[in-house]
Amino acid sequence: MKHSAILVFVGLCCVCYGGAVPQKYTTKYDNVDIDSIIRNERLLRNYMDCIMDRGRCTKEGAELKKNIPDALQNNCSKCSEFQKNGTRKIITYIAKNKKDWFLEVEAKYDPTHIFRKTYQDEIDRSGIKIIEFFYVLY
Repeated sequence: MKHSAILVFVGLCCVCYGGAVPQKYTTKYDNVDIDSIIRNERLLRNYMDCIMDRGRCTKEGAELKKNIPDALQNNCSKCSEFQKNGTRKIITYIAKNKKDWFLEVEAKYDPTHIFRKTYQDEIDRSGIKIIEFFYVLY
């Protein structure tokens, strides 16, 4: 379905309730305007800095960071359709326009490239050329 970095930003539009593990992530943030996040460099960078442990996290950002491993492991099975679509949109933007961010996220959350292999078919279908800029970093 999605590449690891695609799921990394899943919390930008889906954040899990605290406490016991829910069956689904909360839809509380399903009204988020994904396009406005993409257009706002400062906001997008704040989320990036949060998940990369470089900056302070908002309450939502902290939940995002906490839930990234679960979303990756479970193929975003707890996400709503809005959350899956929003995640794809953000990560497609980052992969095409912020390749260095994309690679940083992958290095942190998929250092052994397990998720890259898992999601390779979707990466290919999306038209994102990850492999070609992957080698630039390594």
